[in-house]
Amino acid sequence: MELKSRSRRSADHIAYTVEESLEELKALAESAGAAVEETIVQSREAPDSATLIGSGKLEQLHGIVAAQKLDVVLFDSDLTPTQQRNLERVLDCKILDRTQLILDIFARRARTREGQLQVELAQLNYLLPRLTGRGVEMSRLGGGIGTRGPGETQLETDRRRIHGRIKKLSDQLEHVRSGRGIQRHQRQSVPLATIALVGYTNAGKSTLFNRLTGAAVLADARMFATLDPTVRHVELPSRRKVLMSDTVGFIRNLPTTLVKAFRATLEEVTEASLLLHVVDASSSYAPHQTAHVLKVLSEIGADQTRQILVLNKMDLLVASGEASDSLAQRILGEVQAPAGWRALAVSARSGAGFNELLTAIDRELPLDPLSRAKFRLPASEGSLIHLLHERARVLASRYEGDCCEIEAEAPESVRRRLTRYIVE
Repeated sequence: MELKSRSRRSADHIAYTVEESLEELKALAESAGAAVEETIVQSREAPDSATLIGSGKLEQLHGIVAAQKLDVVLFDSDLTPTQQRNLERVLDCKILDRTQLILDIFARRARTREGQLQVELAQLNYLLPRLTGRGVEMSRLGGGIGTRGPGETQLETDRRRIHGRIKKLSDQLEHVRSGRGIQRHQRQSVPLATIALVGYTNAGKSTLFNRLTGAAVLADARMFATLDPTVRHVELPSRRKVLMSDTVGFIRNLPTTLVKAFRATLEEVTEASLLLHVVDASSSYAPHQTAHVLKVLSEIGADQTRQILVLNKMDLLVASGEASDSLAQRILGEVQAPAGWRALAVSARSGAGFNELLTAIDRELPLDPLSRAKFRLPASEGSLIHLLHERARVLASRYEGDCCEIEAEAPESVRRRLTRYIVE
């Protein structure tokens, strides 16, 4: 069950409809394993400080919960500790708000040690200010080993333990992040560009990642199927090798505790040479979702990074003959597009448009740029000839006497190494 106001704007002032919000909350609930039985939409001038929805709507909701014997009531708005306590007392069932629902999904999906630490830290930071809403059991007098004295309440004991756990988790995460920083530094020590997949959750990033890299990352229709960043090699048509990373999907009103906890994932985005902004082109809400992702990229300082707008799931669209640039302009709407962006229509499921996408990646990468050159090498220098065939795109080659002439599109790093053999 979901309750939300009929007309409002999100925190980032991107307008969205009641239907869009309900569909997204329903998808989140289903991703957490719940079955949505009924939805309620309420319009209020201002939220009720005690129950969010007011006494009249609360009485109506109580009747529905009792009649259908519902286990959980989901709210699309964040609840204060007081509101949650009051709602639980009246409805006599579990009450979850949007943030708690997302935290639960993240806890189910985290697989790596780092991801599990991040989720637990976010959950504790969210729980700490809500301990006062836990009722009588949190105000029992505590005593014995581990407390400050017989006069300490159970609430104070729990707070102190949570603070200690948060400190321990933060230290462990810093250790993990330092290791990730070393790995990133090692990757950057070689001339390999990094490409990051970004986009709204459930846009098809993992399916695209698997097809590009041959990896086996979980690709699921459920939201937030991928939490832990994964990095794989990709060979481009020019024979250049690049690193591609799959990242957690964005969503509007993502809890700030999660944004802070998943800093490592966001670092993969800010350090990338090129962003593949994946959009579910078949979604009627694509303009709002795209605008939100662009806003998040701006907030983390990645808005100046080159982007390719990947219009995914084109196989789900009715053949309309609309050009990808035109479709991209319609999706972007009034949002200011990134400088130098370009759009390509693909289908991660069928593989349509992937050759064009790889060519575009080759062209847009700023690191180790490509240029055409003619090389004249001694035929005896087999290692250098092999280097060109391995690291460059050979267009033509011929042997003439003791020399081998090769025309190729070569990365700058290869050109510098073979400068003495370049002929005009």
